[in-house]
Amino acid sequence: MKATDLLVQCLEKEGVEYVFGIMGKETLDLMDSLSKSDKIQFVNVRHEQGAAFMADVYGRLTKKVGVCLATLGPGATNLLTGIASANLDHSPVVAITGQAGFERQHPESHQYLDIVKIFEPATKWSVQIKESQSIAKIIRKAFRVAAMEKPGAVLIELPENLAAQMISNQPLPVVPIPKSEPIGQAIEEALTLIAQSQKPLIIVGNGVIRQDAVADLHAFVEKLQSPVIHSFMAKGVLPKNHPLNFFTFGFSKKDEVLPLIEESDLLIVVGFDFIEQLPKEWNKKARSILHIDALPAEMDEYYPVKVELVGDISQTFKTLNKQAIPTKSWFPIGNLKNQIKQAYQIDSDLKQNQMMTIENILKVIEKTSTEDTIVISDVGSHKLSIARTYQPKQANRLIISNGLASMGIALPGAIGAQLACPAAPVICITGDGGALMNISELETAKRLGIAFTIIILNNSTLKLEEQMMIERFGNSFGAAFGNPDFVQLARSFGIKGVRTSQLAEFEETLMEALTQNTEVTLIDVQMNIDSHR
Repeated sequence: MKATDLLVQCLEKEGVEYVFGIMGKETLDLMDSLSKSDKIQFVNVRHEQGAAFMADVYGRLTKKVGVCLATLGPGATNLLTGIASANLDHSPVVAITGQAGFERQHPESHQYLDIVKIFEPATKWSVQIKESQSIAKIIRKAFRVAAMEKPGAVLIELPENLAAQMISNQPLPVVPIPKSEPIGQAIEEALTLIAQSQKPLIIVGNGVIRQDAVADLHAFVEKLQSPVIHSFMAKGVLPKNHPLNFFTFGFSKKDEVLPLIEESDLLIVVGFDFIEQLPKEWNKKARSILHIDALPAEMDEYYPVKVELVGDISQTFKTLNKQAIPTKSWFPIGNLKNQIKQAYQIDSDLKQNQMMTIENILKVIEKTSTEDTIVISDVGSHKLSIARTYQPKQANRLIISNGLASMGIALPGAIGAQLACPAAPVICITGDGGALMNISELETAKRLGIAFTIIILNNSTLKLEEQMMIERFGNSFGAAFGNPDFVQLARSFGIKGVRTSQLAEFEETLMEALTQNTEVTLIDVQMNIDSHR
């Protein structure tokens, strides 16, 4: 068989269902091999950045490695933003790129760039296949590295001259990544630390979702009976109406949860990634830390670790929950939970004559969503409102880009989400700025015949940047722009487009889209002048 036939067999062995990408001259052999696969669907996208975002969201939701493909040069560099985003958000992704043959990699050559070096800072591992006999080993290692805690992105570069070589290798067997758990002494030290505390606080990060530890964490919370707060990417781990749920933290401004952290005397930090927010922003008083994660803690003066429980998070809590966990029932001074609810507009009444603000839109979405509804947020001021206000009904049903925080993820991400969870309703929320960055993927969605809902918050400005400039300089410059007619644009792609300017009208339109759920629906939301992007 030729080298690319083996590569595709290796992908099949890894359980790959989709490869998102754009072909090029240097990947023709790989495309030929993919065309013969009855297990892998190639999704040809309209921009390589969209392919990386699709692979990212697919990986987050399935906990399988998402795969994207590009050719050399500009095709590969177009992947870079999405790959960096996946890596910082700890999504398991493998990117495969073509490359010029070895004979063209030494002199100055058309479209040749050292892609491996370019991707090194943005990946867990970046490698060129230098001999076709190593393909099976490299693919197996790439998928293992991408999936290991903390997950991330891997780049594999295949030079053109190797692609058609004839080889006789076979894929390597796929074995599960072994799980570890803390030693007994560490468990005892953790229990002693908890017993000595009066006001422990649980901080939940995305690692809890990645390691399928939600149910085990719930059991621990019920025993400890102490307050719980979530990072942006961990929303939904504790149900909205749970009495110990004090919602979300991690905002640079107006973080209503900070008094709870300051009142506590022990922070039980579970699966938290520093990319969401550095400890100096939320642990200014350097409260003691019980660190529970798959990896040892990073060293930081605002993260003073007293005890570490390092190992599989689910297994760690299974072990902990067998012990006599002391009950530490406490609530913060005053009426902090109601203050948080009021500030974040959680549980406030929805009146149909209210203004078309992002918070009211989110209440409508929350009202109409089901247990399985997946909401994907683009980046902008609306992302902060979503992190504050929107309450998903279960974990891993709100996708937020918070590491690289790249605009443009939501629309292609919705495609990845729908392919990952075909039975789940998918709602993409984006500003008009982020929407146009990857609007061409509407054609991809139409061609695939999938159904999801796009909500474009239309106010012809980069609202967050406008707000920051006004705050710092008293006026705004460079944040405004013009927009196309989104409804007509959608229809030109064969997509249903609807414009709404009233809240009741929006609710009716959204309900219809979610109920029918047979096609992509784009809702152009005309925002009030003082509402968020």
